[in-house]
Amino acid sequence: MSLDKSRRVKMARLSAKTSLIVGAAAAVGASLCCVGPLVLLALGVGGTWIANLTALEPYRPLFIGLTLLFLGLAFRRVYLVPPACATGAFCTDPRTAKRQRLTFWITALPLVSLLAVPWLAPLFY
Repeated sequence: MSLDKSRRVKMARLSAKTSLIVGAAAAVGASLCCVGPLVLLALGVGGTWIANLTALEPYRPLFIGLTLLFLGLAFRRVYLVPPACATGAFCTDPRTAKRQRLTFWITALPLVSLLAVPWLAPLFY
């Protein structure tokens, strides 16, 4: 029975990590059409092929939705769902929860700022 409980603890940890990773990938996808050309131009790369990066623009709402969905799932896992821990497990330590929350916010804030780039970019050029 404790083996089953330890599997659930491991799955909960993997699920939160997976949510953050997928959310990050979706945010990068959502901002690729807007941030990608700006980064390439800043690096001195030019050419007409950069215009092809805007072909992802129609998929931006999908990527934004995926980002917000997975960030919401990670938030739920970190803040709302109590961890299923065996006695003496790593997740009973309050420092573990604090690190998970810190990691969530370190990941979430840049992702949300990436999503805001298309609305904020016209202010800079």
